[in-house]
Amino acid sequence: MTLQKSLQLAFMAIIFSGFFIACTEGGISSGGDAEESSSLSVDYEKYELENGLDVILHQDKSDPIVSLAIQYGVGSNREKTGRTGFAHLFEHMLFQESENVPQDQFFKKIQDAGGTLNGGTWKDGTIYYEVVPNNAMEMVMWLESDRMGYLINTVTESAFYNQQEVVQNEKRQRVDNNPYGHTNWVLDKNIYPEGHPYNWQVIGELVDLQNATIDDVKEFYAKYYGPNNATLVLAGDFEKEEAKAMIEKYFGEIKRGQDVPKLKPQRVTLAETKKLYHEDNFAQAPQLHMVWPTLEQYTDDAYALDFLAEILSDGKEAPIYEVLVKEKELTSNAFAYSNAQEIAGEFHIIVTASAGKDLDDVEAGIFEAMQRFETNGIPEGDVDRIKASLETDFYNGISSVLGKSFQMAQYNVFAGEPSFIEKDIENIKKVTEADIMRVYNTYIKDKPYVLTSFVPKGQLDLIVENSEKAPIVEEAITENVVKEIEDAATEVVKTPSNFDRSVEPAQGPAPALNIPDSWTAELGNGMKVYGIEQNEIPTVNFNLVIEGGHLLDSKDKNGVANLMTDIMMEGTATKTPAELEKAIQSLGASINMFTGRESIVIQGNTLTRNFEATMDLIEEILLEPRWDEEEFGRIKIATINGIKRSSANPNVIANRIYTKTLYGEDHIFSYPSSGTEASVNALTMDDLKEFYNKNFSPSISRFHIVGKIKKESALNALKDLEEKWAAKDVEIPTYEIPEQRGNSSLLFVDVPNAKQSVINIGYLGLARTDKDFYPAEVMNYKLGGTFNSVVNSILREEKGYTYGARTNFSGTKIPGTFTASSSVRTNTTGESVQIFKDEIARYKEGINAEDLEFTKNALIKSNARRFETQGALLGMLREMSAYNLAPNYIEGEEAIVRNMTLEQHKALANKYLDESRMAYLVVGDAATQYAQFTKMGFDEVKLLDKDGNETELKAVKQ
Repeated sequence: MTLQKSLQLAFMAIIFSGFFIACTEGGISSGGDAEESSSLSVDYEKYELENGLDVILHQDKSDPIVSLAIQYGVGSNREKTGRTGFAHLFEHMLFQESENVPQDQFFKKIQDAGGTLNGGTWKDGTIYYEVVPNNAMEMVMWLESDRMGYLINTVTESAFYNQQEVVQNEKRQRVDNNPYGHTNWVLDKNIYPEGHPYNWQVIGELVDLQNATIDDVKEFYAKYYGPNNATLVLAGDFEKEEAKAMIEKYFGEIKRGQDVPKLKPQRVTLAETKKLYHEDNFAQAPQLHMVWPTLEQYTDDAYALDFLAEILSDGKEAPIYEVLVKEKELTSNAFAYSNAQEIAGEFHIIVTASAGKDLDDVEAGIFEAMQRFETNGIPEGDVDRIKASLETDFYNGISSVLGKSFQMAQYNVFAGEPSFIEKDIENIKKVTEADIMRVYNTYIKDKPYVLTSFVPKGQLDLIVENSEKAPIVEEAITENVVKEIEDAATEVVKTPSNFDRSVEPAQGPAPALNIPDSWTAELGNGMKVYGIEQNEIPTVNFNLVIEGGHLLDSKDKNGVANLMTDIMMEGTATKTPAELEKAIQSLGASINMFTGRESIVIQGNTLTRNFEATMDLIEEILLEPRWDEEEFGRIKIATINGIKRSSANPNVIANRIYTKTLYGEDHIFSYPSSGTEASVNALTMDDLKEFYNKNFSPSISRFHIVGKIKKESALNALKDLEEKWAAKDVEIPTYEIPEQRGNSSLLFVDVPNAKQSVINIGYLGLARTDKDFYPAEVMNYKLGGTFNSVVNSILREEKGYTYGARTNFSGTKIPGTFTASSSVRTNTTGESVQIFKDEIARYKEGINAEDLEFTKNALIKSNARRFETQGALLGMLREMSAYNLAPNYIEGEEAIVRNMTLEQHKALANKYLDESRMAYLVVGDAATQYAQFTKMGFDEVKLLDKDGNETELKAVKQ
């Protein structure tokens, strides 16, 4: 397993978006050869303050931004039975206020400076971060130090209650309202004994979240949030001596906290196999999950277990794929992974079976695959294949200062030094076939395991034999009871400081907009090429965009484009599917192909030195399809399985019916790009070939490339494609856009016993090409385009009804939508819909000067972060080419923001927001929530089934 995958799996339970990578200043210190990658070194300075805070500095002056990350040595593994979920709940509390930062100002101040921030909790740690333009570095240190040392006196009952509600909604959204959401709870309860730090979930038990108290907060803060239990990483464009002085000023005076001893490994063993089952309210297909206890991270066996997981399940010649997918046709979705953590680990195999398949057969198939692995051993070259992508993954990782901050903090906390990257890479590279067989025999073969069978309601015949019912407790849907909390009006006691911390540090001039230079060209066959040379890391990212996509699907053969892009990745005329897969992996490259609503995209990432070889494979994939009939059958099964699984997901249901409602039956967008069960079943290989022959042409294609490559080299690598891919005429159909809605419709889709209601509100809006599109986006920012928006502030921060609420305009060359959306606690559904409706109406009265200034600062200053990674630059090129924008189009956007007046803002709101003509779609529990909407003044109220068809009211229990 590569470094990147290993790290992602180790922290897969973290509750925020991010990835973990290694860093060096301005790139890396080794040469470009793969053999040298083991000597890659980390360029950093580490020191310790007198109070015990570990400080790590890493300079990277490639962009005028800095990232500050602070990791505390406390995750859910420091909790105790009866107080689970508290590390994560406490993380939420740190975004409220502190002694010198008023309520709800953390997000606002960072965004006002053009930055971004968040926090995350997993089993082994908690981390907070900000990425800001470098002129705001001191302000970030002021904020982070204030919540490290000056927070606890501000914690109130009302603020704490609010975050209890928010976290409970997060649990409902992530766990209770999702297919297979309770699986990890069942597994951990049965792998780890009572009292073991991994026995409970990071999100915690609902009853524990409800019972947490202010005293718990104070105890937790005092015990774990001292500087001596933290690592601070500053990465980016700064001067070291200036940064050190700031760190000493803001963090140096914070008192040392209680000593927190490092946790020792607590491996577990199972005396016998345990099998449990659950009837899942949202599952449409049975899922089997098997887990064997293993050992902690950074051990030799942990590295070998990573390799074992990939060899067993990854690739078309992997035994689990061969047996379960190819031969027995039990599934199209099976994989294995090793999850080594700070004090223990597990080895997982997960199979989501095809609908109606017996999980007894799946379990037997897994053991048959293992027997095949024992008999055949490890295929020649497989270990090298797994190692091949290590270098590419490493370079991809060092493309952002945030990722650098994360990785250095992780290594420092768990391995003792940020430079552990060198040892980590070496440990991965030295794994042998003998090591892999040894860990298989030690931890997996003939060893007890925990197995779960999650099956759809009423399909208990599919569970594994001799399974016991898992004691999952489903939350009951009850009437909403508003809990009024009055905080005592007492003045906050300020903790003494050597300077006046109530004064926010001044920020210097924001970095000026600096759009990277780009180049364009047009090939002889009509394909346009757009590029940016970026020399920070020796990789390239690229994509080929072929216009059309789902727009070119016919309604009677819906899903052709999607199936075709899948089959084109299954081999070429000269390579079998397995051979093509190996050819890509041997380059340490990745190539993906997918269908969007308006285009087909081939996307790739590779080392610069392998770009020409990677493009040779792209050329084969594009011009010499294999049309493999055997793979076509499996792809159809996989697609149908995916359609069935998504048919019970409330979010998928909401998006599908919402789109159908707005675009109407006659528009292709009302049909899912994946197709339906019936349409996919009916498609033939000839349908795919016809689509390919009619609609693939360089004349409607654009190629984008970003990375360490010059224009001449990029164009030279495209010469074969230019010569061999001939242009043809392709007509992309247009569809009439329905007339604007004339009334407000409440459409309710019943998902019985849903713990949350998914809400989508809106109507058709603007195309991206409309002159008002970007101004409308700017206008929307304060309504629902940011954490501090009107709707999120009310529904999440004030009411505690949701984990998040938002509004946005979408649009391409085809008019998109204005949409307000959220997932809310079931018993707040009616009130939440009314809040959306009222706030959209109120927004048309205009915002104040302070809110407009906040909008301008957030949007303009954030451009300092806009060009940091190759992926971000690739997105900029794609937007330029899609809408024929000038290379400096972002300057024009800044001018729109800078020049917007309160009057213009109000006029835009009144022009493009009309709550009286919107569709109000709710997906939730009709038995308890539908009836109220018949009395709320909507022009029409309809109850729909999951396909969007109107049903009878008598079907609802009143």
